[in-house]
Amino acid sequence: MTRTLIRGAQVITMDTATGSTPTRLDLRIADGAFTEIGPNLAALPGEEVIDGTDTLVTPGFVNAHTHSWEYLYKGRYDNMPLELWMLYAYPILGGGRTSPDLIRLRTLMFAMESMKNGVTTLIDDVLETPGQDLDQLAAVTGAYADIGIRANVSGHVINRPFVDTVPFVTDWLPDELVRRVRAEPTLTAEGYLDYSRQAFARHHDTANGRIRYMLAPSGPQRCTDDLLVGATELAAEFDAEVHIHVLETKTQAVTGDELYGGRTLVQHLDELGAMSPRTTFAHGIWVTDEDIERISRHGVSVSHNAISNLKLGSGILPWRAYQDAGVNLGLGTDGCSSSDTPRLMEVMKTAALLHKVTEPDHTRWSTVDEVLRAATIGGARSGVLDGSIGSIEVGKRADLVMFDTETLAFLPTNRLENHLVYSENGSSIVRVMVDGVTTVEDGRLTQIDENAVIAAFRAEMPGIREEQDRLDRVNDAFAPAFARMYEEASGRSTPVNRWTGDENRWVRQHA
Repeated sequence: MTRTLIRGAQVITMDTATGSTPTRLDLRIADGAFTEIGPNLAALPGEEVIDGTDTLVTPGFVNAHTHSWEYLYKGRYDNMPLELWMLYAYPILGGGRTSPDLIRLRTLMFAMESMKNGVTTLIDDVLETPGQDLDQLAAVTGAYADIGIRANVSGHVINRPFVDTVPFVTDWLPDELVRRVRAEPTLTAEGYLDYSRQAFARHHDTANGRIRYMLAPSGPQRCTDDLLVGATELAAEFDAEVHIHVLETKTQAVTGDELYGGRTLVQHLDELGAMSPRTTFAHGIWVTDEDIERISRHGVSVSHNAISNLKLGSGILPWRAYQDAGVNLGLGTDGCSSSDTPRLMEVMKTAALLHKVTEPDHTRWSTVDEVLRAATIGGARSGVLDGSIGSIEVGKRADLVMFDTETLAFLPTNRLENHLVYSENGSSIVRVMVDGVTTVEDGRLTQIDENAVIAAFRAEMPGIREEQDRLDRVNDAFAPAFARMYEEASGRSTPVNRWTGDENRWVRQHA
């Protein structure tokens, strides 16, 4: 049994006693877990002792919503609202099966960049076009097992024709194009749930419990009701997460109104019985007060993806309203096509700053403690993992990040937790541990040969770019109708959040 003692570090535990306030502590780790925490612990025979002087130790960060499969699209698109962007990043027509070998490379690249920025857990909503098979899923889970990261990995599913998941466009697209989309194969609820049972058997709680399967109906408007209900029930059977995109854009708010007779998407899920404490809503921007009450009542978590929401022009999540209602929040980067980075520390700073312009009352602005909570224990809870990770406590798995506080980011030293959120960008990280194993040390990954991975990925890049260019040309045909749909939805009245310009604040009223 390997034993490690980190001695004399400033520690942010995120437990109920000290929260985000740094405290000088020693941390004893054995068999992948924290076994003793306190001042002046004596080293035991055979124990590796790590000097924590001039370091800050935090729980490992949890990326509560991301899509590793978008890594291939990093830096490709700009100035597209979500529904128009999805035509290209999630091509409706023309996609071919991605090989497991390329999926493994793609996943390793994503995990490498994530872990070097202190992310020890990924909630990875993986979608493959035109569909995901078990060998493709195994390529993702195998890559994560090898690099040493912790991950919830999904089978993302859309089982309605894409043109029927958004309003208006079928009136404006050529009939032949609509027929082609509707002719594309889609999974039945039974087919998806059968696939998920196989995935649970093959992947759930593997790699010493680091890898877990989760269900991921893409969104209530993109999935049939029996699939939404079945996913919720199956998740309860395996105590797993259900990860679902809800009310990311105003168009989705209009979609709920159009598809469900004036009911919101959250109301629809509630009436189906498809909400539980295992459910995470990705985004949750265009919600009503009644939606927030339903989310809180059912113990649903919400992943806040501040950078992606800004880049796609989706809107600003009602941070304070969620906090007031007691809703658990996590932080996510979203995919590298919509945010161009898997670095969660950028999201932390953005979330801490963004919500200071949404309230005129400065006592209600987002706080460093709230942001760090969302980046750690909040994200863990969203992934049904808070019993084992998310805070530094005896009995929990030893996932942690160690920062050098002698770097410029922490000098002159004031409040370390403020430096962490506002000044640090990951460049001061000297060690990352997952399950008590050092996975990053002095900027280098320890479990894989990152230079070999990068070289192999570079060799694939010409073919990747050629295929992306081809898919863009195929899906250009949808762009005029989807742009028109976006403009139409933008002008519709919906009782949600909008920017008024009055007093430079976000207000809750009819948009």
